Amino acid sequence: MLVSVFSCGGNTNNANKTADSAATAPKPKVSISSILSEKQFNDLFPQRNKFYTYAAFIKAADELGEVKIKITRRAVSVYQFIRTDKSGKATVVRQDADWNEEWAKKKPDSAFTVNYGEFCTAFSPDVNKKELAAFFAQISHETRHGMNGSYTDGLMLIHETNTSNVYISDSDEYPAVKGKTYYGRGPMQLSYNGNYGYASNIIFGDPKILLNSPELVETDPVVAFKAAIYFWMTPETHKPSAHDVMTGKWQPNAIDKAHGRTTPGFGMTINIVNGDVECGKGDTVEPMNDRIGFYQFYLKKLGITDANCACSCGKMEPYKY
Repeated sequence: MLVSVFSCGGNTNNANKTADSAATAPKPKVSISSILSEKQFNDLFPQRNKFYTYAAFIKAADELGEVKIKITRRAVSVYQFIRTDKSGKATVVRQDADWNEEWAKKKPDSAFTVNYGEFCTAFSPDVNKKELAAFFAQISHETRHGMNGSYTDGLMLIHETNTSNVYISDSDEYPAVKGKTYYGRGPMQLSYNGNYGYASNIIFGDPKILLNSPELVETDPVVAFKAAIYFWMTPETHKPSAHDVMTGKWQPNAIDKAHGRTTPGFGMTINIVNGDVECGKGDTVEPMNDRIGFYQFYLKKLGITDANCACSCGKMEPYKY
Protein backbone atom coordinates (compact mmCIF):
# COMPACT_ATOMS: atom_id res chain seq x y z
CA MET A 1 0.00 0.00 0.00
CA LEU A 2 2.44 2.58 -1.20
CA VAL A 3 1.89 5.96 -2.71
CA SER A 4 3.71 6.30 -6.01
CA VAL A 5 7.01 8.14 -5.75
CA PHE A 6 6.88 11.51 -7.44
CA SER A 7 9.43 13.98 -8.63
CA CYS A 8 9.62 17.45 -7.19
CA GLY A 9 7.59 20.06 -9.03
CA GLY A 10 4.19 20.43 -10.57
CA ASN A 11 2.20 19.59 -13.65
CA THR A 12 2.73 23.02 -15.11
CA ASN A 13 1.23 22.25 -18.50
CA ASN A 14 -1.98 20.87 -17.07
CA ALA A 15 -2.12 23.43 -14.27
CA ASN A 16 -1.66 26.44 -16.53
CA LYS A 17 -4.12 25.26 -19.14
CA THR A 18 -6.84 24.28 -16.71
CA ALA A 19 -6.61 26.85 -13.93
CA ASP A 20 -9.73 28.65 -15.15
CA SER A 21 -11.64 25.71 -16.60
CA ALA A 22 -13.56 24.44 -13.57
CA ALA A 23 -17.11 23.57 -14.45
CA THR A 24 -18.39 25.07 -11.20
CA ALA A 25 -17.38 28.53 -10.05
CA PRO A 26 -15.39 28.53 -6.80
CA LYS A 27 -17.23 29.43 -3.61
CA PRO A 28 -15.89 31.33 -0.58
CA LYS A 29 -13.71 29.14 1.61
CA VAL A 30 -15.40 27.45 4.55
CA SER A 31 -14.28 24.80 7.02
CA ILE A 32 -14.67 21.22 5.92
CA SER A 33 -16.63 20.71 9.15
CA SER A 34 -19.54 22.36 7.33
CA ILE A 35 -20.00 19.29 5.12
CA LEU A 36 -18.82 16.56 7.50
CA SER A 37 -19.89 16.12 11.12
CA GLU A 38 -18.01 14.13 13.74
CA LYS A 39 -20.84 11.61 13.78
CA GLN A 40 -20.52 11.10 10.02
CA PHE A 41 -16.75 10.72 10.28
CA ASN A 42 -17.08 8.11 13.02
CA ASP A 43 -19.74 6.28 11.03
CA LEU A 44 -17.53 6.17 7.93
CA PHE A 45 -14.58 4.72 9.85
CA PRO A 46 -16.05 2.48 12.57
CA GLN A 47 -12.92 0.34 12.97
CA ARG A 48 -10.40 3.17 12.68
CA ASN A 49 -7.29 3.32 14.82
CA LYS A 50 -7.89 5.74 17.68
CA PHE A 51 -4.96 7.73 16.29
CA TYR A 52 -7.23 9.03 13.51
CA THR A 53 -9.75 11.47 14.99
CA TYR A 54 -12.28 13.84 13.51
CA ALA A 55 -10.72 16.73 15.43
CA ALA A 56 -7.30 16.00 13.95
CA PHE A 57 -8.72 15.80 10.42
CA ILE A 58 -10.59 19.10 10.71
CA LYS A 59 -7.60 20.85 12.30
CA ALA A 60 -5.30 19.56 9.55
CA ALA A 61 -7.62 20.73 6.78
CA ASP A 62 -8.23 24.12 8.40
CA GLU A 63 -4.57 24.82 9.17
CA LEU A 64 -3.18 23.65 5.85
CA GLY A 65 -6.04 25.53 4.24
CA GLU A 66 -4.30 28.76 5.23
CA VAL A 67 -1.32 27.89 3.01
CA LYS A 68 -0.70 28.71 -0.63
CA ILE A 69 2.40 27.74 -2.57
CA LYS A 70 3.59 29.26 -5.83
CA ILE A 71 5.75 26.83 -7.77
CA THR A 72 7.91 28.23 -10.55
CA ARG A 73 10.07 26.12 -12.84
CA ARG A 74 12.96 27.23 -15.02
CA ALA A 75 14.57 25.02 -17.64
CA VAL A 76 13.53 21.41 -17.11
CA SER A 77 13.86 20.89 -13.38
CA VAL A 78 15.03 24.05 -11.60
CA TYR A 79 12.46 25.16 -9.03
CA GLN A 80 11.51 27.96 -6.71
CA PHE A 81 8.74 27.60 -4.11
CA ILE A 82 7.16 30.65 -2.47
CA ARG A 83 4.95 29.75 0.49
CA THR A 84 2.31 32.14 1.81
CA ASP A 85 1.03 31.41 5.32
CA LYS A 86 -2.10 32.50 7.20
CA SER A 87 -0.55 35.87 8.08
CA GLY A 88 -0.10 36.63 4.40
CA LYS A 89 3.67 36.48 4.68
CA ALA A 90 5.34 35.05 1.56
CA THR A 91 8.60 33.16 2.06
CA VAL A 92 10.91 31.41 -0.39
CA VAL A 93 11.08 27.89 1.04
CA ARG A 94 12.93 26.31 -1.85
CA GLN A 95 15.22 27.73 -4.49
CA ASP A 96 17.40 25.27 -6.37
CA ALA A 97 21.12 25.88 -6.65
CA ASP A 98 20.92 26.57 -10.38
CA TRP A 99 18.05 29.03 -10.12
CA ASN A 100 20.19 32.08 -10.97
CA GLU A 101 22.41 30.40 -13.53
CA GLU A 102 22.30 32.16 -16.89
CA TRP A 103 21.44 28.96 -18.76
CA ALA A 104 18.43 28.44 -16.48
CA LYS A 105 17.27 32.05 -16.78
CA LYS A 106 17.23 31.74 -20.56
CA LYS A 107 14.63 28.98 -20.42
CA PRO A 108 11.00 30.11 -20.16
CA ASP A 109 9.50 30.10 -16.69
CA SER A 110 6.27 28.28 -15.93
CA ALA A 111 4.40 28.85 -12.70
CA PHE A 112 1.24 27.89 -10.88
CA THR A 113 -0.18 28.28 -7.38
CA VAL A 114 -1.69 25.58 -5.20
CA ASN A 115 -4.29 26.87 -2.73
CA TYR A 116 -4.67 24.22 -0.04
CA GLY A 117 -7.78 26.00 1.19
CA GLU A 118 -9.67 24.56 -1.78
CA PHE A 119 -9.61 21.03 -0.33
CA CYS A 120 -13.22 19.78 -0.42
CA THR A 121 -14.68 23.24 0.29
CA ALA A 122 -14.24 25.49 -2.75
CA PHE A 123 -17.03 24.37 -5.07
CA SER A 124 -20.69 23.34 -4.98
CA PRO A 125 -21.83 20.99 -2.18
CA ASP A 126 -22.08 18.00 -4.53
CA VAL A 127 -18.59 18.59 -5.99
CA ASN A 128 -17.14 19.02 -2.50
CA LYS A 129 -18.74 15.80 -1.28
CA LYS A 130 -17.61 13.84 -4.34
CA GLU A 131 -14.07 15.02 -3.74
CA LEU A 132 -14.32 14.08 -0.07
CA ALA A 133 -15.68 10.63 -0.97
CA ALA A 134 -12.79 10.12 -3.40
CA PHE A 135 -10.21 11.26 -0.85
CA PHE A 136 -11.67 9.00 1.83
CA ALA A 137 -11.77 6.09 -0.61
CA GLN A 138 -8.07 6.43 -1.37
CA ILE A 139 -6.93 6.80 2.24
CA SER A 140 -9.21 3.94 3.28
CA HIS A 141 -7.69 1.56 0.76
CA GLU A 142 -4.19 2.62 1.76
CA THR A 143 -4.88 1.95 5.46
CA ARG A 144 -7.42 -0.87 5.45
CA HIS A 145 -6.92 -3.97 7.57
CA GLY A 146 -9.99 -6.16 7.55
CA MET A 147 -12.55 -8.07 5.53
CA ASN A 148 -12.71 -7.60 1.76
CA GLY A 149 -15.79 -5.75 0.64
CA SER A 150 -16.92 -4.54 4.05
CA TYR A 151 -15.68 -0.97 3.47
CA THR A 152 -15.66 -0.42 7.23
CA ASP A 153 -11.95 -1.02 7.76
CA GLY A 154 -10.40 2.24 6.57
CA LEU A 155 -7.92 4.26 8.64
CA MET A 156 -6.78 1.23 10.62
CA LEU A 157 -3.06 1.26 9.77
CA ILE A 158 -0.85 4.21 10.72
CA HIS A 159 2.11 2.85 8.77
CA GLU A 160 2.75 0.11 6.26
CA THR A 161 3.09 -3.39 7.66
CA ASN A 162 6.70 -3.86 6.53
CA THR A 163 8.68 -1.14 8.29
CA SER A 164 12.01 -2.63 7.18
CA ASN A 165 11.58 -0.85 3.85
CA VAL A 166 13.73 2.29 4.10
CA TYR A 167 12.61 3.91 0.82
CA ILE A 168 15.62 6.11 0.23
CA SER A 169 16.31 7.65 -3.17
CA ASP A 170 18.82 10.16 -4.50
CA SER A 171 17.63 13.73 -4.04
CA ASP A 172 19.71 16.89 -4.12
CA GLU A 173 16.97 18.97 -2.54
CA TYR A 174 15.64 16.43 -0.06
CA PRO A 175 18.50 14.12 0.92
CA ALA A 176 17.81 11.31 3.36
CA VAL A 177 19.05 11.74 6.92
CA LYS A 178 21.40 9.06 8.18
CA GLY A 179 19.61 6.54 10.34
CA LYS A 180 16.12 7.58 9.26
CA THR A 181 13.71 5.47 7.24
CA TYR A 182 10.96 6.72 4.98
CA TYR A 183 8.53 3.83 4.77
CA GLY A 184 4.84 4.48 4.15
CA ARG A 185 3.17 6.39 6.96
CA GLY A 186 -0.15 8.10 7.55
CA PRO A 187 -3.47 7.99 5.69
CA MET A 188 -1.84 8.16 2.25
CA GLN A 189 1.17 6.03 3.22
CA LEU A 190 3.69 8.77 2.39
CA SER A 191 6.98 7.17 1.37
CA TYR A 192 10.51 8.08 0.20
CA ASN A 193 12.69 10.92 1.45
CA GLY A 194 11.88 13.10 -1.57
CA ASN A 195 8.20 13.01 -0.69
CA TYR A 196 8.81 13.64 3.01
CA GLY A 197 10.98 16.66 2.19
CA TYR A 198 8.51 18.09 -0.30
CA ALA A 199 5.59 17.57 2.11
CA SER A 200 7.56 19.22 4.89
CA ASN A 201 8.26 22.25 2.68
CA ILE A 202 4.52 22.68 2.18
CA ILE A 203 3.34 21.87 5.70
CA PHE A 204 6.05 23.58 7.74
CA GLY A 205 7.92 25.75 5.26
CA ASP A 206 11.02 23.74 6.18
CA PRO A 207 12.00 20.45 4.49
CA LYS A 208 14.21 19.39 7.37
CA ILE A 209 11.39 18.84 9.84
CA LEU A 210 10.02 15.67 8.24
CA LEU A 211 13.39 14.60 6.83
CA ASN A 212 14.80 14.67 10.35
CA SER A 213 11.65 13.33 11.99
CA PRO A 214 9.62 11.24 9.52
CA GLU A 215 8.03 9.52 12.51
CA LEU A 216 5.85 12.63 13.01
CA VAL A 217 3.60 11.27 10.27
CA GLU A 218 2.74 8.31 12.49
CA THR A 219 2.85 10.00 15.90
CA ASP A 220 1.07 13.32 15.28
CA PRO A 221 -2.38 12.78 13.72
CA VAL A 222 -2.66 16.38 12.50
CA VAL A 223 0.63 16.07 10.62
CA ALA A 224 -0.52 12.70 9.28
CA PHE A 225 -3.70 14.17 7.80
CA LYS A 226 -1.81 17.21 6.50
CA ALA A 227 0.59 14.90 4.65
CA ALA A 228 -2.36 13.14 3.02
CA ILE A 229 -4.04 16.42 2.04
CA TYR A 230 -0.73 17.74 0.69
CA PHE A 231 -0.45 14.70 -1.59
CA TRP A 232 -4.04 15.06 -2.74
CA MET A 233 -3.73 18.75 -3.60
CA THR A 234 -0.25 18.97 -5.14
CA PRO A 235 0.32 18.32 -8.86
CA GLU A 236 3.41 16.43 -9.93
CA THR A 237 5.69 17.12 -12.87
CA HIS A 238 3.67 14.95 -15.25
CA LYS A 239 0.44 14.48 -13.32
CA PRO A 240 -2.46 16.70 -12.30
CA SER A 241 -3.52 16.73 -8.68
CA ALA A 242 -6.32 14.45 -7.53
CA HIS A 243 -8.11 17.61 -6.38
CA ASP A 244 -8.05 19.10 -9.87
CA VAL A 245 -9.31 15.83 -11.35
CA MET A 246 -12.25 15.52 -8.96
CA THR A 247 -13.32 19.17 -9.19
CA GLY A 248 -13.15 19.47 -12.97
CA LYS A 249 -10.21 21.85 -13.03
CA TRP A 250 -8.21 19.27 -14.99
CA GLN A 251 -9.08 18.39 -18.55
CA PRO A 252 -7.04 15.93 -20.64
CA ASN A 253 -4.54 17.31 -23.11
CA ALA A 254 -3.51 15.58 -26.35
CA ILE A 255 -0.85 13.48 -24.61
CA ASP A 256 -3.32 12.30 -21.98
CA LYS A 257 -5.89 11.37 -24.60
CA ALA A 258 -3.32 9.41 -26.58
CA HIS A 259 -2.64 7.33 -23.47
CA GLY A 260 -6.24 6.62 -22.56
CA ARG A 261 -6.54 9.29 -19.89
CA THR A 262 -9.60 10.87 -21.43
CA THR A 263 -12.03 11.71 -18.64
CA PRO A 264 -11.84 13.43 -15.26
CA GLY A 265 -13.13 11.11 -12.57
CA PHE A 266 -12.25 8.68 -9.83
CA GLY A 267 -10.28 6.40 -12.15
CA MET A 268 -7.81 9.21 -12.75
CA THR A 269 -7.19 9.55 -9.01
CA ILE A 270 -6.20 5.88 -8.92
CA ASN A 271 -3.75 6.57 -11.74
CA ILE A 272 -2.30 9.46 -9.73
CA VAL A 273 -1.99 7.47 -6.49
CA ASN A 274 -0.82 4.07 -7.75
CA GLY A 275 -1.11 3.92 -11.51
CA ASP A 276 2.08 1.95 -12.12
CA VAL A 277 0.67 -1.00 -10.20
CA GLU A 278 -3.06 -0.85 -10.82
CA CYS A 279 -3.81 0.93 -14.12
CA GLY A 280 -3.73 -0.16 -17.75
CA LYS A 281 -4.33 -3.79 -16.83
CA GLY A 282 -8.04 -4.21 -17.45
CA ASP A 283 -10.98 -4.04 -15.08
CA THR A 284 -10.28 -7.08 -12.91
CA VAL A 285 -7.39 -5.68 -10.83
CA GLU A 286 -8.42 -6.27 -7.22
CA PRO A 287 -6.81 -3.23 -5.56
CA MET A 288 -8.33 -0.90 -8.15
CA ASN A 289 -11.75 -2.42 -7.61
CA ASP A 290 -11.36 -2.12 -3.84
CA ARG A 291 -10.73 1.62 -4.24
CA ILE A 292 -13.79 1.90 -6.49
CA GLY A 293 -15.88 -0.01 -3.94
CA PHE A 294 -14.85 2.38 -1.19
CA TYR A 295 -15.70 5.38 -3.39
CA GLN A 296 -19.17 4.10 -4.19
CA PHE A 297 -19.73 3.21 -0.53
CA TYR A 298 -18.77 6.70 0.64
CA LEU A 299 -20.85 8.41 -2.05
CA LYS A 300 -23.89 6.61 -0.70
CA LYS A 301 -22.98 7.41 2.89
CA LEU A 302 -22.64 11.10 2.03
CA GLY A 303 -25.97 11.10 0.20
CA ILE A 304 -24.76 11.77 -3.32
CA THR A 305 -24.28 9.89 -6.59
CA ASP A 306 -21.73 9.95 -9.39
CA ALA A 307 -23.43 8.24 -12.30
CA ASN A 308 -20.64 9.11 -14.74
CA CYS A 309 -17.74 8.60 -12.38
CA ALA A 310 -15.28 7.11 -14.88
CA CYS A 311 -14.20 4.96 -11.96
CA SER A 312 -11.90 2.47 -13.68
CA CYS A 313 -8.32 3.12 -14.78
CA GLY A 314 -8.13 -0.26 -16.48
CA LYS A 315 -7.65 1.24 -19.96
CA MET A 316 -5.40 4.13 -18.91
CA GLU A 317 -1.65 4.06 -19.29
CA PRO A 318 0.17 5.00 -16.10
CA TYR A 319 2.14 8.22 -16.05
CA LYS A 320 5.85 7.89 -16.68
CA TYR A 321 8.43 9.67 -14.58
